[in-house]
Amino acid sequence: MKLNIGVIKGDGIGPEIVTEAMKVLDRVGRVYGHELNYTQLLMGGASIDVHGVPLTEETIELAKQSDAVLLGSIGGDAKTSPWYQLEPSKRPEAGLLKIRKALNLFANLRPAVLYDELKGACPLKEEITEGGFDMMIMRELTGGLYFGERSTEVRDGVLTATDTLTYNEDEIRRIAKRGFDIAMKRRRKVTSIDKANVLDSSRLWRKTVEEVAKDYPEVTLEHMLVDNCAMQLVKNPRQFDVILTENMFGDILSDEASMVTGSIGMLASASLNETKFGMYEPSGGSAPDIAGKGIANPIATILSAAMMLRFSFDLDTEADAVETAVEKVLKDGYRTIDIMSEGKTQIDTAEMGDKICAYISK
Repeated sequence: MKLNIGVIKGDGIGPEIVTEAMKVLDRVGRVYGHELNYTQLLMGGASIDVHGVPLTEETIELAKQSDAVLLGSIGGDAKTSPWYQLEPSKRPEAGLLKIRKALNLFANLRPAVLYDELKGACPLKEEITEGGFDMMIMRELTGGLYFGERSTEVRDGVLTATDTLTYNEDEIRRIAKRGFDIAMKRRRKVTSIDKANVLDSSRLWRKTVEEVAKDYPEVTLEHMLVDNCAMQLVKNPRQFDVILTENMFGDILSDEASMVTGSIGMLASASLNETKFGMYEPSGGSAPDIAGKGIANPIATILSAAMMLRFSFDLDTEADAVETAVEKVLKDGYRTIDIMSEGKTQIDTAEMGDKICAYISK
C-alpha cells in the first residue's frame, strides 16, 4: 500500500520527535510491505523564518494532496522569540488554527492512557489509579469560542473585549456521531460535557447529542457539567471511556487528562475531517528549552503515527504492532528523562526510536 504523508516537523523539539516517528513508520513499511512517500511542509515559526507567515496557501494545498499529515510541534519561547513580536495573526500558533480550518479538521481525538509501567509518574494516589485507565477525549475543533467573532473596542469610555461562542446543530451532530462511533469500538460509553445550566450553546449541545444517541442504542450516554468533569478526572478517571466536548472545554480537559497520565510526552492526538484524512501530532508543546539536546520523549509522536495508520489507512494490525512495541520498551525499563524513575535505564530521543523499531515485527 502507498502511504502519502505530509510532514510538518515544526519548531522546537518537533524535528527531533518527528524524525523518530518517521523512523518507526519506515520500519512498519519494511515489515508489512508498504511504500511511504513523504512531502516536507513548513508551518509555524519555521515557515515565518522562510516565508514571513506561519502558513502559506502552498502548504495547505500540498497538505490536501496528502493522505494524512504528521505534525511535530509549533511555536517557541514567547518571551525571547522574535516570532512573538509579530501581530497575533502572524505568530506560529495562528498557522495551526488556520490549517485546522482549511482542512476541516473538526474532530480531535486525544487518548489518555495510564500505562501500568508508568503508574509511579502519575500524580494521583495509587488507590485512585490502581488498574490504570484508558479514555478518549473527543473535542470539537473548528467551532466555538476560538472561532467566533471577536473585538476589542472602547464602549462608554471603557476598553471592552468580546469573544463570541457559537455552535449550530450540524456542527454538534457531526462531532457527536464521531464520538459515538469511537465508543462503539471501545467500551461503549459516552460522557458528554457541557455547561447546560448556564449557556444556551450548551443546551443546544445537550439536546443534539441526545438526538444522536438514539441511533446508538448500544452506547450508554451520560451528561456531565464541565466543572464536575474537571473534578472527576482527578477523583475517578477510570469511570470515563469517551469524553465528548466542545472546543474550549476540550482544550482544558485534555490537558488535565494528559497530566494525570504522568507525562504529556506520552500522549498522541489525531484531528480528523469527514473523510479518512487526518493530521496527527503529539499533545505536548515545542519545548524550546530542551530543543536540540536529544532528550525529548518521542513516544507521543510515535503513538500519533500509530493513530494515523489506524484511522487514515485502516491498518489496524500495523497500528497494534507500534503500540505493542511501545509497551514492550516500557516493560523492559527504558525511559527518556521525563518519565525516568529509579531502577530504569535512561536513553535519549533517537535510542527510544531505535528500541521501538526493534520490537516491530509480524
